[in-house]
Amino acid sequence: MKLELCAASLEAIQIAKELNFDRIEICQNLEQGGITPSFGMIEYAMAFGIETHVLIRPRPGGFIYNEQEVEVIIRDVLACKSIGAHGIVFGALNNNNEIDKETMKEIVSKCEGMQVTFHRAFDDCIEWKKTIDLLVELGVNRILTSGLARNVDKGYELLKSMSAYCQEKIELMTGGGVNASNILKLATEIKPAAIHFSGTVNKFIDEDSMFSEECLQIDKERVIRMLKALNL
Repeated sequence: MKLELCAASLEAIQIAKELNFDRIEICQNLEQGGITPSFGMIEYAMAFGIETHVLIRPRPGGFIYNEQEVEVIIRDVLACKSIGAHGIVFGALNNNNEIDKETMKEIVSKCEGMQVTFHRAFDDCIEWKKTIDLLVELGVNRILTSGLARNVDKGYELLKSMSAYCQEKIELMTGGGVNASNILKLATEIKPAAIHFSGTVNKFIDEDSMFSEECLQIDKERVIRMLKALNL
């Protein structure tokens, strides 16, 4: 089982390296679920020698994209490929909350040499077996899911069924609400290919500035508690 840190800051990248995470999903703006990071940030992560997968999400909100947004997405994917990113993290749906097959085919076709993770857009889908089968057909490498629920605790029972269904088909990565109290249970009972988490808490940054903001920031001690829960 691999561990993936959702890294939305330079500090998170450094912690991922220090604590020997298998890979990172790099993004920015976790407060809105994450959006595509800057390319300076991507190159910074790769310079650390970390397996780097890049979230490709041009805006917050849902995952139904128009032609202009898809054009930007393609540009971002090709830019990631040009600098040697290990993979992208992406998902596109249609108005029926099903996989946007044509958009996904186009994006996957641009990803030769990179892995593709279908992110938690999966949790907006209803017919999960049909969705998994289509993602396998499209050549997606893994799915990030909390079991069609807000978090892994609420989706726990369905995650068990998903894990069994994904065997030998596609990697299942659990994420969303992972913490020190549930990570060992996920690892030993769900047995996913990977577990994904951010280890963040709300903190004020630059409190002395009139532009101070409360943001989700990585908490190293929280991350360490999760690793210790796994006996790592």
